[in-house]
Amino acid sequence: MTEISTSGKLWGVGLGPGDPELVTVKAARVIEAADVIAFHSARHGRSISRGIAAPYMRAGQLEEHLVYPVTTETTDHPGGYQGAIDEFYEQAAERLAAHLSAGRSVALLAAGDPLFYSSYMHMHRRLADRFEAEIIPGITSVSAASAALGTPLVEGEQVLTVLPGTMPTDELARRLRDTEAAAIMKLGRTYPGVRKALAESGRLDDAYYVERASSTRQRVLRAADVDDADVPYFSITLVPGPRPTTPLPRAAAGTRTGEHRAVATTALDTADSAPGEVVVVGLGPGSADWTTPEVRRALEDATDLVGYTTYIDRVPVRRGQRRHSSDNRVESERAAMALDLARQGAKVAVVSSGDPGVFAMAAAVLEESADPQWRGVPVRVLPGLTAANAVASRVGAPLGHDYAMISLSDRLKPWEVVAQRLSAVAAADMAIAIYNPASSQRTWQVAAMRELLLEHRKPDTPVVIGRDVGGPTESVRVVTLDELDPAEVDMRTLLIIGASTTAFFDTDAGPRVYTSRRYTR
Repeated sequence: MTEISTSGKLWGVGLGPGDPELVTVKAARVIEAADVIAFHSARHGRSISRGIAAPYMRAGQLEEHLVYPVTTETTDHPGGYQGAIDEFYEQAAERLAAHLSAGRSVALLAAGDPLFYSSYMHMHRRLADRFEAEIIPGITSVSAASAALGTPLVEGEQVLTVLPGTMPTDELARRLRDTEAAAIMKLGRTYPGVRKALAESGRLDDAYYVERASSTRQRVLRAADVDDADVPYFSITLVPGPRPTTPLPRAAAGTRTGEHRAVATTALDTADSAPGEVVVVGLGPGSADWTTPEVRRALEDATDLVGYTTYIDRVPVRRGQRRHSSDNRVESERAAMALDLARQGAKVAVVSSGDPGVFAMAAAVLEESADPQWRGVPVRVLPGLTAANAVASRVGAPLGHDYAMISLSDRLKPWEVVAQRLSAVAAADMAIAIYNPASSQRTWQVAAMRELLLEHRKPDTPVVIGRDVGGPTESVRVVTLDELDPAEVDMRTLLIIGASTTAFFDTDAGPRVYTSRRYTR
């Protein structure tokens, strides 16, 4: 018999179907107490599970972001798709095993229930024989979809069959004919086959489609009315057993799928409420003096504020104004929340630091608003002073000529792309403002950047290190490129790398840096 390790404990944490308020009390307690929070995502980096858990996490927790190498796309892995996934699970399990062996507790997040069509089970198989493991069950999407539909799935002696939409169409149709009630999971690209199976089994007229159950983006439609091209993976088809005795939520006839209203998860009736608006604002980099009057007016007029907790906390509290704070990694979820609130009539201010269009929330909100379901919700962007200009002003004019802005974060784009852009801009002899240079989880990129730049820039190129500019712990230093110490750089730091025409000199008021607009011919 294998001996169970008494080191760290693995928790399989079921988060429920999407609404953070459907997280169980025990799951919330374990998330807050865990040393390590682990979660999966596709290569785009957005984790629904982490977004659900964010309200219950605490500052300073270690995070393990487990990024699938493939989801539905092809791969050149020698073992094909399955080989790539199996290798990923093995490597991910060893990453978690390292924490468990060191005595750390690990909360591995799972949307819905950890043992119901979940990635958690693959980690459990690889770790539970070596470490203590406990499962915290969660509300499944089947239950959430049934609640959204507002009718029982089964009663009496009726049988509910849960089916994956990936089954062959003829087999799916056979099983639908042989059961009183059904829930069909794993939709997305499989929906045309699912619709065909429903029709062939004679169940299409009695079937309903629920998208993103319990979330702010929830939709309920008749299965026959769904546009095949508009079905996300996080959706489910239900065929209730008992005949419904109450009106079911359904879309108005004659409208396109993307225009159907979401079924509200609050008491607010969206049917009669005029759309509000979303205004994406920039507070400036630190000092309240750098927030523009235009932005202040928008904040005063807003009924709701949406944003990263640290930025929301910079906005004065106003009586009656609702504040929706969240973690800094759930941009898409925040954008959807803001748009949904506006669709229900709220005047929403999405709060960013600096300028909202520079590595901030404006792009996330605009990208989400392109979804047809948000048609008719106005979105405005109000500019703010960005950190690069604030840091530059403290030493003079290092950005006085052509310059580029580059984020070192490889959370949403691969490091290869970052490195390629650094090399291209350095070769073009422009000054560079470096955003997001490091964090607690990213500590090597600054040194890698310095080595790339030294291939094109002289060692004595001026580098401005600005930390918390405009804030209470502001510091600004000027060093040379070869002196740049990565240990001095964190997430609150912005770097400005000079060009060949950048010069610096000392004054009684401190160092002065400028990039000349004149080139010697």
